[in-house]
Amino acid sequence: MKVMQLDRPGQPLRMVERPVPEPGAGQVRVRVGACAVCRTDLHVVDGDLPDPALPIVPGHEIVGCIEATGVGVERARLGERVGIPWLGWTCGQCPYCRSGQENLCDRARFTGYQIDGGYASHVVADARYCFAVPDAYDDAAAAPLLCAGLIGHRCLGMAGDARRLGLYGFGAAAHIVCQVARSQGREVYAFVRPGDRTAADFATSLGAAWVGGSDRPPPVPLDAAIVFAPVGALVPAALRAVRKAGIVVLGGIHMSDIPSFPYRILWEERVLRSVANLTREDARGFLALAPGVPVRTIIERFPLSEANEALARLRKGRLAGAAVLIPD
Repeated sequence: MKVMQLDRPGQPLRMVERPVPEPGAGQVRVRVGACAVCRTDLHVVDGDLPDPALPIVPGHEIVGCIEATGVGVERARLGERVGIPWLGWTCGQCPYCRSGQENLCDRARFTGYQIDGGYASHVVADARYCFAVPDAYDDAAAAPLLCAGLIGHRCLGMAGDARRLGLYGFGAAAHIVCQVARSQGREVYAFVRPGDRTAADFATSLGAAWVGGSDRPPPVPLDAAIVFAPVGALVPAALRAVRKAGIVVLGGIHMSDIPSFPYRILWEERVLRSVANLTREDARGFLALAPGVPVRTIIERFPLSEANEALARLRKGRLAGAAVLIPD
């Protein structure tokens, strides 16, 4: 099979031929139909995240069909279409797993980071972390739901019942969250890179009530804000944008250093919190919700062999929506 492999952070991915893997106990083998490109992939490739299992195949927004099952797999069916997300394995025994916080599992392993991911024609995954994909989406349209959608939806939940919601960084996750938020009757205030007319027009097209540069305050105090852009300097800006008791949610796995800021912008019971990974409950809930909104993913398709180009476009902020890789 063909994979795009990372040999060392900071280097381009390399097309490699590997044997088609056999699923082990509790695993399934999936023929990949599509894999979306996530900013977390970029953090793995660029070396922002420590100690990847090298060589590694990135990719954790995977959609495909099961073509083989390992010993002990009972519920998965051959030919079933499934999605495979970032959280790829948990121990089930640590205090976090036992308390319903498996996203914080002490021994968790992650797809495309410690487990080979979906920049490939085939992938092996833990059957417990494969999820039914709504029929309303083809493979490429469904792929961004597996992280941009799941993490975005978890962030939205952490923002509470905010009526006025700010989104900092209008990319793959924000364009999905915007649609869900609007379907719930919320007002969305989109913050984009100063001067980025393409992103501004994109946010406007999805119904944002206001769009402006991330260096500008919103026209009204916000109830909550979600920061998707991996830019630490946006955290004080978001705190200044929310009202008393407002919530700022940090949706990324990696962010540049947050600069010091005066306590007064956190005071008055404002809340600053991060979101880490996802749970199986998150996945099932959001994948059931998405078709009813309905969430429409905006994607640009790339052949698998052009994974480096897709990553470069994401790195430079030259994508509207999500890049999706299709096996050659």
